[in-house]
Amino acid sequence: MSKTTFIIAEAGVNHNGDISLACRLIDIAREAGADAVKFQTFIAEKVVSAFAEKAEYQKTNTGNNDTQLEMIKKLQLSFEDFSGLQAYCKKAGILFLSTAFDLESISFLQSLQLPYGKIPSGEITNLPYLEKMAGAFPQLILSTGMCTYDEIGEALDVLTGSGARKETITLLHCNTEYPTPIGDVNLLAMEEMRKRFGLKTGYSDHTLGIEVPVAAAAMGATIIEKHFTTDKSLPGPDHVASLDPGELKAMIQAIRRVDTILGDPAKKPTQSEIKNMPIARRSIVAGKHIKKGEVFTKENITVKRPGSGISPMKWYQVLGQIAGKDFQPDQLIEL
Repeated sequence: MSKTTFIIAEAGVNHNGDISLACRLIDIAREAGADAVKFQTFIAEKVVSAFAEKAEYQKTNTGNNDTQLEMIKKLQLSFEDFSGLQAYCKKAGILFLSTAFDLESISFLQSLQLPYGKIPSGEITNLPYLEKMAGAFPQLILSTGMCTYDEIGEALDVLTGSGARKETITLLHCNTEYPTPIGDVNLLAMEEMRKRFGLKTGYSDHTLGIEVPVAAAAMGATIIEKHFTTDKSLPGPDHVASLDPGELKAMIQAIRRVDTILGDPAKKPTQSEIKNMPIARRSIVAGKHIKKGEVFTKENITVKRPGSGISPMKWYQVLGQIAGKDFQPDQLIEL
């Protein structure tokens, strides 16, 4: 059995506060073959203070005429909106997920009985948030952008100490820059987290293009998360570093091919290559005319294709045996 990478198409706030655009994003994710489409649920005033500055990428992408709070208030959907989006996802045939950014939003998403709860990188040092998340969802996905291994360990201690079972947690390697420079990707950290913490690991990608998430899938990521949009030129903080619909579909197709390529740990002849075994392998054959009663020696036998006779691995078992009949040159040796 080949592994199946769980692919989350991250809509995030790329709906720009428009419910119809959010529905279009759901359709795009489903058409591309994603397993889930994920949004972001928050009450702006409970997440950002009036004095919080924008990140540099937010200033670049949205200008500097408003505060971070003013910016994200424009991107906020109501709880009722998200209930509607979940229903839309169910009808469309794709799993609805959302990341909660405050305690009230956690409670709301918990009421929707989502199978996964997502902890974003920025909340990994938010102890009250972690305590609330620990018991809210059957499985947790923990993004680790900006983190050290010690901080990841501390967060896991809070989660497991608050009721989360360790085996239900998946760690996502991540870099919290939009877009992430290729030199800062550091995919080996994903493997190191798997070894250090004994948990499943995946990758949340913010690079441009699709090469990095495909590479992460090839390295064994169990979850891939990637931002997408209907149009990269739309106003908003995340559109520029997101995939367009065609790129999202190409990424998912490539990851599905990777799943097939990885296969399973068994090493045995595959159905497709069995027919080539006698053609590519060799057998012990007569190196010259051999008369009945002659002894098989290094001088009168050799190995050649096809591989439908005695394997050369039995070379020393054949040497010294007596020919039971006459053999012509190149004829398969029989005992």
